[in-house]
Amino acid sequence: MQTSVEPVARLIEEFAKLPGIGPKTAQRLTFHLLRLPAESARSLAEALVHMKEAVVLCSTCFNITESDPCGICRSETRDRSAICVVEEPLDVVALERARGFKGLYHVLHGAIDPLNGVGPDDLKVRELIRRLDDSVSEVILATNPNLEGEVTERHVANIIAATAPAVKISHLARGLPTGGDLEYADEVTLARAIEGRRPI
Repeated sequence: MQTSVEPVARLIEEFAKLPGIGPKTAQRLTFHLLRLPAESARSLAEALVHMKEAVVLCSTCFNITESDPCGICRSETRDRSAICVVEEPLDVVALERARGFKGLYHVLHGAIDPLNGVGPDDLKVRELIRRLDDSVSEVILATNPNLEGEVTERHVANIIAATAPAVKISHLARGLPTGGDLEYADEVTLARAIEGRRPI
């Protein structure tokens, strides 16, 4: 559906840029917002602006946070000998929800995907290597069980093996569905995957 009302067309276009939002959903969201009271729309806009202004990346693990370093990196009760490497901040949320991992995290912010212009240098791998001091005995690679995740896992494992050979490298047990994303896995599956991790 085309609209000649510029503000409406612009919002539809912006919604359509979001992942998982097609043109029809973008139109439905826009017309839903049109029907809302002005105060509700203003509240949504303020929440978006506040999120962009208040949320930063942790300078240690690169997870999203309101304070740097994040609460997980600051915590004195976390196991500092283990670092779980994930692709996105949503993966940290999923693993924390499962309550099966008590160590630290490192967020790569993506996976190697040459078709979409994402190479190894676009990920936070160098920052991970800098964290591998004598206190770290294991790195758990928890990339998504798809082609990009496996390529990323192999790349990171090779770099760790070359630069920190004393560090044990493991990955999640493959009870996770191939082609799936960690954020959609249930708590029991994730907890078992952490418990059943294996050396690479």
